[in-house]
Amino acid sequence: MPAQDLPLLLLAAAAEVTDVIHRGVVAAGFTDIRPTHGFAFVRMAPDGATVGEIADHLGVTKQAASQLIEELVKKGYAQRNPHPTDARARLITLTDRGWAATRAADAAVAHFTATWSQSLGPAALTQLRNALAQVVTPGRVRPATW
Repeated sequence: MPAQDLPLLLLAAAAEVTDVIHRGVVAAGFTDIRPTHGFAFVRMAPDGATVGEIADHLGVTKQAASQLIEELVKKGYAQRNPHPTDARARLITLTDRGWAATRAADAAVAHFTATWSQSLGPAALTQLRNALAQVVTPGRVRPATW
């Protein structure tokens, strides 16, 4: 089968995207966060999320998500707020610093996309994007915006 290496190529592409985004975020001065934090940021944006929602999004336990959130709160990227409809829950939202890191990640994504567009050409890039959108289930990267 000619496409047997497709899964490996997709994994390599995902690793490359993660690395490019992380380098862009670090270059923008956010040297104290890891790629995992970015996946949590995506779930917190735009309206916040509970610890349970973040845990589900990341595929980790609530305890692990709580530790991650505590780290982000201490570093000034996230804050805990009262939940608007559940008095027992807290809504975790991004701070201005968290939004700034998110904008740096978005800029890195734009740079990555432009680089691939130059390599493949705009039409091929659009075709690749559309083909992947047909077979990839939205998930941990952009759960609510696809």
